[in-house]
Formats: sequence, structure tokens, C-alpha cells
Amino acid sequence: MAVPATHPYRPGLLVIQPLKRKRCSVCRRGPLSMVVLEERAPRCLDCADLGHLVFLPRGDTALTRRSREESGLSAVVVRFNRRKSRYERQGVLVEEAALARAEARCLADAEARRRRRARDARRRAVEDARFVEAFAAEIRRLFPGCPEGRARRIAGHASVRGSGRVGRSAAGRALSEGAVISAVVASVRHVDTPYDVLLMNGVPRHEARRRIMPAVETVLRGWREAGAEAAG
Repeated sequence: MAVPATHPYRPGLLVIQPLKRKRCSVCRRGPLSMVVLEERAPRCLDCADLGHLVFLPRGDTALTRRSREESGLSAVVVRFNRRKSRYERQGVLVEEAALARAEARCLADAEARRRRRARDARRRAVEDARFVEAFAAEIRRLFPGCPEGRARRIAGHASVRGSGRVGRSAAGRALSEGAVISAVVASVRHVDTPYDVLLMNGVPRHEARRRIMPAVETVLRGWREAGAEAAG
């Protein structure tokens, strides 16, 4: 039961969760869930003057760190792992008031993080709306005959965050002509041709694209020529 001198938790106060039933060598109370070894004899927390502390299990690093910072007296709790032949940390004992203060600090941080996430979400929403407007305007510049509502839908679909679509690529963010045309072509392919039906009927993707290519070109040509006619 003795803790080796090389034990990583040796410095400072150490409390052990015994694997076998132990009784306090002073008050004889037991079995004990936690003991302190003094002169190689187990003592209960009360006899070791640690009975007023509360146990905080491991798991929340920030809470553990702050609890120990707030607590004038604390101890590390360990248990021996037979399979690994080593002591492993189970948590800490800290003052109850210190734990309460640490929990309050963590809750304050959590609220601050929530507010920051909300602010970031609002900022991203504004940025996304502006980008969709710019993307739609570029669509209308390249394809003047594309209805305004359709241009907005294409831009919105192409630029959804986390979608991996062309609008989120580096070229898309730069509003490159190739990226904008790719987004328009993809929309026309799915909306204005039987492409999806062909795929559902088992037609290979490349073959389905070959079949609907004339229809896609017709729509794109119409959107381009509509602008030229309006200019003329």
C-alpha cells in the first residue's frame, strides 16, 4: 500500500483510494473509501484533518485547476491500477467553498463563451448575406437573363458554410468567373434538365451529363443572349 518515492503525486498531500478494505489506525473506523498513509499506517480523512474537504472527480480540467487555486488546503486522490502497475489520479479533495467559487468562475466563462459564440454567429450571418449578394450580382453580370430570384438561390446554395460547395472554395470566395459559372451550371443541371431522373434510373453520372449537356447549354445561352438583347 505504500506509495513509491518515485510516485508522480508524491509532492504535497496525497490521499489513496484503497483496493482492499482498510480501517483507520487511530479511530478504527472502516471500511474506508479514502485513506491517508502516515508512517505507513492508514488514517481516515477525519483523523488526517482532511475530513472537511469534498471530493471532485477528475474530468473537468478547468474546474479542477480553479478549485485548487481557490482552496487553501487540497489533496490529490489516487488509486493503484494493478493491470498497469501504477497509481492513477482519480480527482482532488478541496474545500467546499473553494469548489463553489471555482464552479462560479467556470459558469461565468461558459456564459462569456456563449455570448461570444452568439456574436460570432451574428457576424458570420452578416458576412454570409453580403457574400451571397456579391455572388448573385456576379451571376447576373455573367448571365444577365438569369432571373434575380434564381441568381440569389444559386448563390445561397453554393455558399453554405461547411457544405464544401464551390462558393466556399478559395476561387468561390474570390468570385472567380470559373467558380461562378460552375455554380450556375450545377443549378441548371439539377433544376432545368432530367439529370436527377437519369441518375435515379441508373444512368452513369458521366453519361447522364453527356445527355443533358445540350439542354444546359441552351439555358445558359438564353441567359447570356437575353442580356445582349437588352443592351442592344
